Amino acid sequence: QVRLVEYGGGLVQPGGSLRLSCAASGIIFSIYDMGWYRQVPGKQRELVAEITRGGITNYVDSVKGRFTISRDNAKNTVYLQMNSLKPEDTAVYYCNARIGTSLPIWGQGTQVTVVS
Repeated sequence: QVRLVEYGGGLVQPGGSLRLSCAASGIIFSIYDMGWYRQVPGKQRELVAEITRGGITNYVDSVKGRFTISRDNAKNTVYLQMNSLKPEDTAVYYCNARIGTSLPIWGQGTQVTVVS
């Protein structure tokens, strides 16, 4: 069964840090490009960061210098280290796996709330 499960969301104060994890099962993880997206109510889901199967990373401008995406192919896991969090980072964060033109795989999401 193909599955992505996110962990690590929670409540944090501005300036704080969180580390999100996404564990994959049922796929050959190492050949997938992986991404983190986020969504707030009433807005479209947006790409936050992505890492290719070759390790090339890309970030949305608003998180550059604060967030770091990484992957551990031995653990079938992708991470998102989030530092210097801001209230505007509050969202549900989703893990995404994609390969070629196949439909992407999504996790169930994890809530991140940044509030004083």
